[in-house]
Amino acid sequence: MPQMIFVNLPVTNLDRSKAFYEAVGAVNNPAFTDDTAACMVFSDVIHAMLLTHDKWATFTAKAIPDARTHAQVLLCVSADSRDAVDGQVDKAVAAGGKADPTPTQDYGFMYGRSFEDPDGHIWEVMWMDPAAVPAGAPAETAA
Repeated sequence: MPQMIFVNLPVTNLDRSKAFYEAVGAVNNPAFTDDTAACMVFSDVIHAMLLTHDKWATFTAKAIPDARTHAQVLLCVSADSRDAVDGQVDKAVAAGGKADPTPTQDYGFMYGRSFEDPDGHIWEVMWMDPAAVPAGAPAETAA
């Protein structure tokens, strides 16, 4: 079985967040969804767990930062093409997200943009042509 990732995100309005993530292509897994959490499936190995603030508090006593003013993580997912990157950002904007909270990256062989969800969590979407990665490229431009 391949290794999976479950990204846990605190959200202020679970229904709004579910609708947003469905609009950008995730599918809700009802087996792991209730009034306090929703499992949004991006692929066989990538899932976002949307947690109400009360549910979040059952996992950690740390304060929930306001993702609109504080960044703790930048989440990045790959896309199949430059057009798919732009399309994903367009879907996010149409669903109420904010486009390009981080600078667009265009290195020729790699292209990336980003969007914020309704709670301010930043998702980067990137495309990279592995055959065109320059030999010896630094890790920050090759990942």
